[in-house]
Amino acid sequence: MTISMYQVSVPRFVHMLGNLAAILDKAQAHAEAKKIDASVLPSARLYPDMLPLASQVRIACDTAKRAAALLSGVANPVFEDSETTLPELKARVEKTIAFLQTVTAAEIDGTENREVVVKVGGNDTAFTGMQFLLARAIPNFYFHVTTAYDLLRHCGLEIGKRDYLGNTTGR
Repeated sequence: MTISMYQVSVPRFVHMLGNLAAILDKAQAHAEAKKIDASVLPSARLYPDMLPLASQVRIACDTAKRAAALLSGVANPVFEDSETTLPELKARVEKTIAFLQTVTAAEIDGTENREVVVKVGGNDTAFTGMQFLLARAIPNFYFHVTTAYDLLRHCGLEIGKRDYLGNTTGR
């Protein structure tokens, strides 16, 4: 059976980033309803040595767009890491989704054996396209989306698995 590099990447990234955007909206509404200063949420951490929510969202976005760009051969858009509010983080997610929606299946499918070189621990590391996607990009993407979810849940946001997974039947 052949795997579609596109189908296991771009639509999945778009789906999960859409769920993350909805969760960020819920976080903003939660802060307003509970009279919580929403500006503290982007700097929330699960543990002092962990990256804050803003970084988790940025890295999830960067991982998705970088994977799509590296595999498709299109330029990876550069976003400033300047978001300090939930609406700004949501805007970054939306910009990432907009970029991903410009990448086509024809540009990514067939890249299973393309050499992809990325920095790992400061060193250039070569992967095949499939190795990079399945062993590096996808796990890293889900790690940061999950951590963003966990941070907001830890801060009292009433979300659950349905919010994380979203509509899994139609996308």
